[in-house]
Amino acid sequence: MWIEPEEVLLAGALWVSERANPFFILQRRRGHGRGGGLSGLLVGTLDVVLDSSARVAPYRILLQTADSQIYWNIACGSSRKEITEHWDWLESNLLQTISIFDNDEDVTTFVKGKICGIIAEENRLKVGEEPEEDCGKFREAELKMRRLFGMPDEEKLVNYYSCSYWKGRVPRQGWLYLSVNHLCFYSFLLGKEVTLVVQWTEVTQLEKNATLVFPESVRVSTRHTEHFFSMFLNINDTFKLMEQLANIAMRQLLDNEAFAADRSLPKACKTLKNVSALKRDLDARAKNERYRTMFRLTQDERLDGHTDCTLWTPFAKMHVVGQLFISNNYICFNSREEDLCQLIIPLREVSIVEKADSSSVLPCPVSISTKNKMNFLFANLKDRDFLVQRISDFLQRTPDSSWGDTSPLSLIGHQASSGPSSSAGSESVHRGRHYHAGLPTASQGLLQLYQRDAPEDLGPKAMKEKMKEEAWNIHFSEFGRGVCMYRTSRTRELVLNGIPERLRGELWLLFSGAQNEMATHPGYYGDLVEQAMGLCSLATEEIERDLHRSMPEHRAFQNDTGIAALRRVLTAYAHRNPGIGYCQAMNIVTSVLLLYCPEEEAFWLLVALCERMLPDYYNTRVVGALVDQGVFEELTRAFLPLLYEHMQDLGVISTISLSWFLTLFLSVMPFDSAVLLVDCFFYEGIKVIFQVALAVLHDNMDALLSCSDEGEAMTILGRYLDNVVNKQTVAPPIPHLHALLTSGDDPPPEIDIFDLIKSSYEKFGSLRSDVIEQMRFKQRLKVIQSLEDTAKRSVVRAMMTESAFSIEELEELYCLFKSKHMTSCYWGSSSSGAAERHDPSLPYLEQYRIDPAQFSQLFSALAPWVCGGHTPSLSARLFRLLDQNQDGLVNFKEFITGLSGMYHGDMTEKLKLLYKLHLPPALCPEEAESALEAATFFTEDEPKESSFLSDQDISGQQEVTSGEDGKDGADGEDKKEEKVKDYRYYLRMWAKEKEPKTETIKDLPRMNQEQFIDLCKTLYNMFSEEPSEQQLYHAIATVASLLLRIGEVGKKFNNGAKKADGATAPATPAAPATPAAPATPAEPQREEGPGEPGEAQVCRALADAQLEPAAASDEEAKDDTSVSSYSVVSSGSLQCEDIADDTVLVGGGEQRRGSVLDVDWSISFEQVLASLLTEPPLVDYFERKRDIQTKMAACKAQRAVERQTSSASDHELTHLST
Repeated sequence: MWIEPEEVLLAGALWVSERANPFFILQRRRGHGRGGGLSGLLVGTLDVVLDSSARVAPYRILLQTADSQIYWNIACGSSRKEITEHWDWLESNLLQTISIFDNDEDVTTFVKGKICGIIAEENRLKVGEEPEEDCGKFREAELKMRRLFGMPDEEKLVNYYSCSYWKGRVPRQGWLYLSVNHLCFYSFLLGKEVTLVVQWTEVTQLEKNATLVFPESVRVSTRHTEHFFSMFLNINDTFKLMEQLANIAMRQLLDNEAFAADRSLPKACKTLKNVSALKRDLDARAKNERYRTMFRLTQDERLDGHTDCTLWTPFAKMHVVGQLFISNNYICFNSREEDLCQLIIPLREVSIVEKADSSSVLPCPVSISTKNKMNFLFANLKDRDFLVQRISDFLQRTPDSSWGDTSPLSLIGHQASSGPSSSAGSESVHRGRHYHAGLPTASQGLLQLYQRDAPEDLGPKAMKEKMKEEAWNIHFSEFGRGVCMYRTSRTRELVLNGIPERLRGELWLLFSGAQNEMATHPGYYGDLVEQAMGLCSLATEEIERDLHRSMPEHRAFQNDTGIAALRRVLTAYAHRNPGIGYCQAMNIVTSVLLLYCPEEEAFWLLVALCERMLPDYYNTRVVGALVDQGVFEELTRAFLPLLYEHMQDLGVISTISLSWFLTLFLSVMPFDSAVLLVDCFFYEGIKVIFQVALAVLHDNMDALLSCSDEGEAMTILGRYLDNVVNKQTVAPPIPHLHALLTSGDDPPPEIDIFDLIKSSYEKFGSLRSDVIEQMRFKQRLKVIQSLEDTAKRSVVRAMMTESAFSIEELEELYCLFKSKHMTSCYWGSSSSGAAERHDPSLPYLEQYRIDPAQFSQLFSALAPWVCGGHTPSLSARLFRLLDQNQDGLVNFKEFITGLSGMYHGDMTEKLKLLYKLHLPPALCPEEAESALEAATFFTEDEPKESSFLSDQDISGQQEVTSGEDGKDGADGEDKKEEKVKDYRYYLRMWAKEKEPKTETIKDLPRMNQEQFIDLCKTLYNMFSEEPSEQQLYHAIATVASLLLRIGEVGKKFNNGAKKADGATAPATPAAPATPAAPATPAEPQREEGPGEPGEAQVCRALADAQLEPAAASDEEAKDDTSVSSYSVVSSGSLQCEDIADDTVLVGGGEQRRGSVLDVDWSISFEQVLASLLTEPPLVDYFERKRDIQTKMAACKAQRAVERQTSSASDHELTHLST
């Protein structure tokens, strides 16, 4: 690229001159390229270690004058191609002009001015483009990364670090480049180059460790190898970024949405030195995730900023130190000391934000008032004016709430109570809707509905419940009620003591964050129910099957009211989130939510559970539950090491934990006890479930250690959980089916659920949410990669019976196919389409699909039929042939079917495939590029091969129909009786229809003249790289000559048949003759003349044509003295693009017009096969066994080259924007 002219005092230091003229010198950096000796090695090593090569391009052009010792650097380039273009431009445009200048200063001034003008013009043209945010040095490093590893422009560098890569026992100092999709390392030390490229989707383990061998290193593990990196300046920063990028890659393997860039991320207000915009965005994404998790906010919430401050807490009469967070819809506060105070203020609730008077006691305070008359005072704010302005900006964008000073909860109650008392017109509207305010479950939970008529209980348990309610009412009066409530350690104590049944739904909604989502989406659930009801899908079928299995022991689900409410909630969620749809265990959790909450609240709680609190738990592969199962195993090893070893031997942990986590203990513990764990879960998150699970194992440690098999351990744990009781419950006990089935004569002692929760906090309360998230990341890599391995094994197992490839070959082909698909998802213009078609919910064989462009690349690399310039068109035809559903995509099964036919089919199968590739649908009409297409424009006959084929099909169908009619006439009465009496007839017919029809060679349509010439072109190109090239060309010349004359015979016979049948059927053209082989009599035509058999007609036609195939073949073989450049076409056709000037033209007995397509000429597959069988070289070629291993090895080795070809050109790759 052209650069602003810079002075250079020493032109020869570290540089080698390659070209020169009186005014310009083209130089190459020592150590770049071949040669250079010891000095070149030293310069190259210094460039890599000191990163000077990122700032110094390997090529440059200097301006020199005879009288001056100063040189001017005017251009640089990362490739020889780029710098050569600049050199050629200078020689052709400037050299002649400046040679007439008398003064060297004028030359320098003129050239500098010209170069500055070119740069200004380039900048002017780029004004409309989006400005680059990254600094110059980072852009140069990104360019170097693309050049070293052959990455296209679509691959974005996130950051790069200096480090050491351990190759064996020797550390190699170099640079680690972390891009969006790859981890790359480059080192060049004293002539030894080390290059490493690892796809993030291939990483199975990523951990930071410190050992004696590798001091404070990062280990990156893939399925086949491990890589160690150390000597980082800031290892924590590097490792966090690596975790983020690997996590993004795992999400890409899970779903489509991960491929879409998050374009709403906040941008930094200033450009940071040596940090890319992408790195800043990823940092912002990580902060957003932490912020949303901390305050249970929705996925679309974006953190705007945070600052240190203090909050006045009226309940404690003190200022609490913490951090204030501001996002587009919320103001949140979290105390520095854990559990001291947390606060969430939705902007929709804010009425006034004002700056209060400052004082020495209360510096820079801001007062925030809400619509329910609560005031919050923040102080010690660093930039108060800016903060107030930001809050004001967000408030202006917040829509006004329609409920005034009422809370969303009271609003729902108000709407529900006003529903029945509305006008008669609205009642009639309600009757037509599946969900409306008049439904009993729209205003209250099922438990409240069934306890409404029960007499008031004044027993000790009921009094205990009332005391709990009173304690919560005191808490509300002191700390506030609703979404703006102060959340403190006192709140946690009340939750652990059990939430009263009357308040359970309200507090679940508050602590889970579902209340905020429901308040911002009024009417959403009702609309969703109306859209979903009546639709039929796999999810709705599964829901209907499981409805009556959801807590059947509870009377709320023993009638239509509870079942209908459960159906509406589950169906509405399946419609909202088709990616999850419905998963077993969702029915159990949702039925519990409906007991305590109205329908709409239960729906939003289910949304919070599935999408935020239990991420990926309920998708098709229950990935989240498997991840937490791995975390639980790791926690067991850390806290209960002795038990862990024994349980691993028995294989119990993986069996028990899945049901515990998926249903939050609701399916394995009595309902009244498990619901207390749900209380704690909504407040504390998943850590409570881990704590209780560890406590259960700890309490049964002695019994479990004495177990000898898995069944015994399962029985012990099952009976223990069955006897976890809630002695404070007011409701009548609900029988637990599992407990009834497993209780023996001597049941174990009862365990109080409150004691179990208390002991879990005492023994395992040190668990932290951030540590669990870290462990989840580590396990997610393992789980998703093991699922990918399972998918690969399933695909290979399914394809073993349908192809002749070995297991190892199929596995390697699957990896190549998947890699091609994943590459297309994040590179190239078709990335969005590729990402959309990646659907992990599909069967394994159809999860990965490729389009024609990717198929063409794989075909070129793996197919045994290499046809030079003809390969792309052959690939496109095979793609159309394999794409049976015509959706423009080919899955792995279809891909292997085509490849297996080329490699492992017998000669007939291979020829059949080759034959099909030159017929519709593989051959599309647009592909006819030869002059034959133009010639058909002027012919009077209609040369549509489709009409010829359809007529042939019609005639065949007529024959079949007539045959069936005759048969029906013979035994029509029997059939009538069968139809009336015997249903088995229909079953047989249905089974016959379902049977796959095996295609025979007689089913293949005939080939016309244009398609035959195209087949000759393919064969001509196919043999160009063979050792026996000459013999193959001789053979194909003979066969083509033979087939052309056979076609002529068929044409004559066809014309004769037409004349014979002209009187009886003038409108229907007869099917052409089908001679079976050149030396044998042809098959008789179906529509024969009345007085003469078809065989006799063919014999007479052969005699008329004086066709002697064997003699013609020998003659052709003698006359053909070409080495390898002869091809054969019909003398009646025009030249083809792949046929040389010295092509021998052979044809039938009579010469046709030069440029007219003969529509009557055709041949069958049997004729092609029989003709080819007469030539041993062709038989040897098509029967030869091909080895795909070498092709796959070459394809794997060339993956870097494939990356390079994804970009437009080397010049575009190395173009630096100024």
